Amino acid sequence: MNRPFAPFAPFAITAILLLALAASARGAEDAFTTDFRIEDCRFSADGGNPWFSLEPGQRLVLSGDDDGEEVVVEITVLPKKRTISFVTPRGKRLRVDARVVEERETADDELVEVSRNYFARCEPTNDVFYFGEAVDIYEDGEVVSHDGAWLAGVGGAQPGVIMPGTYLLGARYFQEIAPGAMDRGTNTAMGLTIPTGAGTFRNCVEVIETSPLEPGHESLKRYCPGVGLVVDNDLVLEEAGRSED
Repeated sequence: MNRPFAPFAPFAITAILLLALAASARGAEDAFTTDFRIEDCRFSADGGNPWFSLEPGQRLVLSGDDDGEEVVVEITVLPKKRTISFVTPRGKRLRVDARVVEERETADDELVEVSRNYFARCEPTNDVFYFGEAVDIYEDGEVVSHDGAWLAGVGGAQPGVIMPGTYLLGARYFQEIAPGAMDRGTNTAMGLTIPTGAGTFRNCVEVIETSPLEPGHESLKRYCPGVGLVVDNDLVLEEAGRSED
């Protein structure tokens, strides 16, 4: 989804308001990191870290029952990149080439959502940052909305961390910092062994996602080294391999 970039002055004001909202949404015992010193990063659209791959061609298929529907999510790392420009809260303008990762979700064989997510790896930490997503929501084969779409640099939105390069138990961090998109991750378990339809994986980690915009709602995700996402709430990995495209 292409959107015009906001000029610097409104961006700075909105960014401050967003960070203030993030701060007010957490208490002293529930702090989530919003300052990632992103200015210190050298970004790459390649590589990734043990739990999150940006290598073009990787394909994961997760499936499961969700409220009586058979849901399938296909995740493919595309060869495409998107250049994203934004100004950090410290006033530095950055231009990042981000990898495009596509997710296609069907329910009972009917397409319900296609999203194209933008990620890049920070060197030297190997943190994978999340720069936004374009979203198409479908009903009866037609696009009906773009709910959940956001992009760093638009409306004051800032990148968050989708997966740290070093997994620290108990770490809390914002994954999205944008109007209408403020997902947060909490590292809740490590050393897990997880059986899936694509095999049994060890030394896996768990992340619980929440949002101040949806109090009380939690989403559970588990990632395994060398594979990536293997559990997404009720969905479990069924296939892992390379795209034929």
